[in-house]
Amino acid sequence: LVLIYHLIYLNLQHFKIVLIVFLTVFITSCNSVKRVGENEHLLTKNTILVDGNKDKSEKINDLIYQSPNRTLLFNSIPLRLHIYNTARPNIDSIVYGKINRNPKRKARTERFLSKKQLDKYLQSKIDFNSWIKETGEAPVIIDSMRTNKSIKRLEAYYINNGWFNTEATATVNIEDDKRAAVDYTVNKGKPYFIDSLSTSIDSPVLDSLYKTAEHESFIKKEQYKTLTFEQEKDRITSHFRNSGVYHFSQDYVYFEMDSIGNDQKIRVDLQIKDRLVRKQDSGYRIPFKIYNVKDVNIFTDNSYEKRNMDITDSVQYNNYNLYSIGKLRFRPKALTDAIFIMPNSPFKDINRTRSYRHLSNLRTFKYPNIEYLENPDSTLTANIYLTPEKKFKLNFSAEVSQSNIQTIGFALSPSLLIRNIFRGAETLEISGIGSIGASKDASIENDQFFDINELGADLRLTIPRLFSPINTEKIIPKYMFPSTRITLSATSQTNIGLDKQTFTGAFNYKWFPNKSVTNRLDLFNVQYVRNLNTDNYFGVYQNSYDNLNDIALDLNYNGDLDLTYPDQTDMFIDDVLMDNTSLTPEDDDYQTVSAISERKTRLTENNLIFSSNYVYTLDNRENLFDETFSIFRFKLELAGNILTTASKAFGLEKNSNGRYELFNVAFSQYIKTEFDYIRHWDLGKKNVLAARGFVGIAIPYG
Repeated sequence: LVLIYHLIYLNLQHFKIVLIVFLTVFITSCNSVKRVGENEHLLTKNTILVDGNKDKSEKINDLIYQSPNRTLLFNSIPLRLHIYNTARPNIDSIVYGKINRNPKRKARTERFLSKKQLDKYLQSKIDFNSWIKETGEAPVIIDSMRTNKSIKRLEAYYINNGWFNTEATATVNIEDDKRAAVDYTVNKGKPYFIDSLSTSIDSPVLDSLYKTAEHESFIKKEQYKTLTFEQEKDRITSHFRNSGVYHFSQDYVYFEMDSIGNDQKIRVDLQIKDRLVRKQDSGYRIPFKIYNVKDVNIFTDNSYEKRNMDITDSVQYNNYNLYSIGKLRFRPKALTDAIFIMPNSPFKDINRTRSYRHLSNLRTFKYPNIEYLENPDSTLTANIYLTPEKKFKLNFSAEVSQSNIQTIGFALSPSLLIRNIFRGAETLEISGIGSIGASKDASIENDQFFDINELGADLRLTIPRLFSPINTEKIIPKYMFPSTRITLSATSQTNIGLDKQTFTGAFNYKWFPNKSVTNRLDLFNVQYVRNLNTDNYFGVYQNSYDNLNDIALDLNYNGDLDLTYPDQTDMFIDDVLMDNTSLTPEDDDYQTVSAISERKTRLTENNLIFSSNYVYTLDNRENLFDETFSIFRFKLELAGNILTTASKAFGLEKNSNGRYELFNVAFSQYIKTEFDYIRHWDLGKKNVLAARGFVGIAIPYG
């Protein structure tokens, strides 16, 4: 306490010096091996020597099961280890032993605190000790079993990458004071290379199918890698199962390898046996054959509540069989468009995956289930079980906020989701927002407290296909998961800036040619902004007003009085630009007034934008944990062309500024492009380098 008392009177610089000295003394006085037992050693360093050279790469060092405790300040201070060491082992016996050692003191404490409060106090000390342990890091004690596992993992890594004669060893170098380092030595030997690939495929059907895609094989004349053979297994299995071979699996693919002499060459023989059929305790083999899907049955009411009810309605559409309990609530085409398994067509495993994804994207069904049944005539029946979500979903949220504009604000946002609104698996979302708030100026006398408000509504219709008068299946097939979205929204804001009403509407398409590419086409996107309180322009943009008012005061335009807005400010601008003052176009103040006038006109005029745009996005991220990827985005937007063409066709006249108008509003006309590129590199050890480049150009015309 005396030390703290004196530190208060030191200046800041002296306090920093004392604090640094104190922390240094504290950390250096800590004993890293405080919790290391006898005949144990704290791991201080791992060194990996591969063919006599140190390997510091993260990929290789991550193969080791034990790593030293993490450190700070140039790898010199194991801070979390020191924190862990401050915790007391066997804290329970220490805490309760201390209080139970003196029964009289314990009785006095219980009378003062009560037994319940004393128990909570003792438990808090135990919990705090546990928190210290969790915050810290236990000492890494060298474990011979883990060291041996690290040796085996190192050998396995290099063997799986073609060095079949790899040998690894480990040496524990004991240091002073219960510390030790481990040196791993790896001798790889010569690598082995693939020399040739032959095939031994029993079933004629599989042999023919393999030859059609043999050129896509991952096995090439290069250094051996186990991963290559795993990829080839996946490729062969996927190729066969998407070519009608229903019973095929990875277990049938086997590689037999034979080394050639002593020149590190490997001959690979791909072997695929006939299908194994098990019957009771015995089994026999038959050749694989191609299966066709004969029937596709869609059950639209597979809910648990209706599990014992009988089917009462059935429809056949394009050879699909649809069944329902009660009247069918969906248009048949809406469901068959989402299903890629087609009747009287070869079995393809990918069609089930695509059907799962498309049905899930409808947001209309819970966890669809697809099963195949084998028929006596060697065909398949696909049964698709759908469990509809509830037709209506209501959400409601409330919000309290504070910002530099308002002292306090309240907002309510209800929304309603309606599924299958037109019996085509469409979803309609209707949402609204209502908010009130008190602005910073609400304290002014005679001002109402809640002087900010916003009302808005939003309507969004999603159609799980391209809504178009023409058939787009050949251009954008359904495996690209096309969808159409129609949105309409309106908002009205009061006492936010110039106060405004905004109306927007959009009609867009979206489709995915593959898992990396997204295409979005806005056929039209309409935005109309109407400013309601343009007289308050200089009240919102105070810098513009101050500049204008200073020029007026310098000219003694209104004597020593400030300009009032909007009347006097607008009058002064007009007088300056009409040469009714001493300012000339060559004067800086004249140009400043002209710029203020131009900006005021631009920001207070109503805006109408009728545009079309296309956005292409290429995102090659494999998953959420992928830290080496790139994203490319391109956008092209055209605005006003359709309205301009229509205005010319109908012979409409331009306004005084030479612009066409619609509903007395001059609409915007421009072309705009954007290029956006993002790149991430995983540098290892949880470090990622990220870069982004963006360039765009917007050209107004007309």
